[in-house]
Amino acid sequence: MLESRLISIFRRNKDLGVKISSNLGKWGFTATKKMSNEGSFSTLNQYRHFSAIPKVGSCSGKFISRTFVNCGLRSFHCLNQKGVHRTSFRKISTVAASAAENKEGLKFLVTAGPHARKVVGIWLFASAAWVFSMVVLGGMTRLTRSGLSMTDWKFTGSLPPLTDEDWLVEFEKYKQSPEYKCVNKGMSVEDFKFIYWMEYAHRMWGRALGIMFALPFSYFLRKGYITVRLGLRLSGLFALGAGQGLIGWWMVKSGLEEPASEYVEPRVSPYRLAAHLTSAFAIYCGLFWTALSVVMPEPPAESLACVRGAAKVKRLALPVGILVGITAISGAFVAGNDAGRAFNTFPKMGDTWIPDDIFSMKPLMRNFFENTSTVQLDHRILATATLAAIGGLWYSTRKLDMHPAVRHLIGSTVGMAALQVTLGISTLLSYVPVSLGTAHQAGALTLLTFMILLNHTVRRPSPSLLKTLPSVAKMV
Repeated sequence: MLESRLISIFRRNKDLGVKISSNLGKWGFTATKKMSNEGSFSTLNQYRHFSAIPKVGSCSGKFISRTFVNCGLRSFHCLNQKGVHRTSFRKISTVAASAAENKEGLKFLVTAGPHARKVVGIWLFASAAWVFSMVVLGGMTRLTRSGLSMTDWKFTGSLPPLTDEDWLVEFEKYKQSPEYKCVNKGMSVEDFKFIYWMEYAHRMWGRALGIMFALPFSYFLRKGYITVRLGLRLSGLFALGAGQGLIGWWMVKSGLEEPASEYVEPRVSPYRLAAHLTSAFAIYCGLFWTALSVVMPEPPAESLACVRGAAKVKRLALPVGILVGITAISGAFVAGNDAGRAFNTFPKMGDTWIPDDIFSMKPLMRNFFENTSTVQLDHRILATATLAAIGGLWYSTRKLDMHPAVRHLIGSTVGMAALQVTLGISTLLSYVPVSLGTAHQAGALTLLTFMILLNHTVRRPSPSLLKTLPSVAKMV
């Protein structure tokens, strides 16, 4: 009797399947296209199964009872399988990219489909990582005083010395440089080989980057993966990368000139060093931002409240990111003036908080770029201000409604800022060893990476995505 009533209810109420499906959606569950073999009933298929039950009226009551029990067990089993799952926000780029599919008004940088976006994104991230390694290798080259070991430059490069005679020829060229006469006089050929290989590796690594970037770029253009907007952007970055070699030689050439006085140590111009490093940072930032835009065309957003929270974060994150960049550039002037090897105390600079000679040069502006005391004091102040600004960013946004990824990213940025300041102080107190100095330079670019990622993540979503967002995020 009970079975017949249930059958009658299912036959009359043909909207039951739809109601079950809508309720599941309200409870935070979503069904995917593929189910596991054991739980392959979607909500609609369960309704169809139930509606077909009256056709087996000749079956026994036990068979019908077992059918209902099996359907119920399979339904609950499906909720624990991959077929039906709670919404996850661990993979930001995947969620954002899938949410952006088929959205009107959204302009993709790569238009050949998800696979093409993935391939182009991997290539751009690899290029950015290569530039990152170039910055680290450049820092090692500078700290080991290897940058002036090669006294000539060719755009296409050349083979290294292969015989003892070739090495002697290169060594004789180096002996004519001011650095050898004032700093490395009496250096052996073996010691010269070390600094030569460091500079040679830095140059050839940059040329290899150009080839690694140009070949896939040409291939993707031929395949039609890249839009005009993306093509112009990448062409500009490629041109800047090609010019980076010229800037590097322009910098090295300044260190091959005779110093103004015999008491002045030969070194490259701090202005040219800052230009070289700033250009490398600009290329890296451009590549990393573009790669993020390719794989994550839409920012992660759960609700309109999260979008409003992200807008408030952006108003703070943008100036903080600019401050991080300025602090990194000031570090280039510290390196160019070799200011890290002066005032190796903290928090005071020697016995005083502010040295007496910070404005000893004329005109006044020269002190901020050429005066060792002023340059180091500026870098200390900027580093402290950066740490305080990032801490203030975290404190000001801790109670805002925002996507969990944004919240975690802010926390990670605070941790990286604290680590970078610790590395800077340790480098100063240790008299700038190669290991700590290189780590500090890499830390600056890592912190800048966090700020780029944060600013990219809090972008405003497209109008098509905003229309689909609820006012408040659903609780799961």
